Amino acid sequence: MIPTKMVIASHNQKKVEEMRRILEQAGLEIEILGTDSFPDLQDVEETGSTFAANAMLKAKYVSNETGLPAVADDSGLCVDALNGMPGILSARWAGQHGNDHANLELLLAQIAHIPRKRRGASFVCAVAYCEPGGREFIVEGSMNGEIIDSPRGAHGFGYDPIFVPMGQSVTSAQLTAEEKDVISHRGHALKAFIRELSAG
Repeated sequence: MIPTKMVIASHNQKKVEEMRRILEQAGLEIEILGTDSFPDLQDVEETGSTFAANAMLKAKYVSNETGLPAVADDSGLCVDALNGMPGILSARWAGQHGNDHANLELLLAQIAHIPRKRRGASFVCAVAYCEPGGREFIVEGSMNGEIIDSPRGAHGFGYDPIFVPMGQSVTSAQLTAEEKDVISHRGHALKAFIRELSAG
C-alpha cells in the first residue's frame, strides 16, 4: 500500500529537492516531508560499509523517530583508478563532511597523473525505505562516466562539475535538473523505488 505521507531522511537540502522533484514527477499522491519538519532529529552516524547499509540506517532512524514511513539515500562517486574510492566516503573525502569544493579539489589532485582514458568512474545510489514496524526494502541505481581535469557547470552539487556521464559531452553540472534526473544514479534508484513501493 502506498503511504499518504513520507519523510525524506536527509539534511542535505539539494538532495531533498532532487528526490522530492523526482518523486512528484512520478505522480505519486504522497505528502513528502523533509527532516526540517522535525527539528529534533539528529544526524545519523553512517557506520555501514556499503551505500545500502548506510541508507537503511538513516531510513530506520527517521521512521522510528517520526512514526512515519521514511526514504533515505546514500550515494557517492566510485573512481576506477582509486579502487572504487571515495565511495561511501564521498561526502567527507577531504575530511570535513559536505565540503564539496575541498572534496572535488582533493580528488582531482589524486588523479592528476592518470590519463583521460583511465578515468572511468560511476555514481552509485542506494535508496532505502522503512515503515514503522512494517515493510522495508533497498534499491540501487548507477550512472557511468569519466572524470575530467577541471570543473565545468554551475548546476547540481558534489562531484557533478567534474563528472561527464557516458554518452554526454557535458558534465552533470551542465545538465538541467530535468536532463540529469533522466540519467542520474539517483533518478534510476528512485524509479526502481517507485516501482517497488507501488507493487507492495
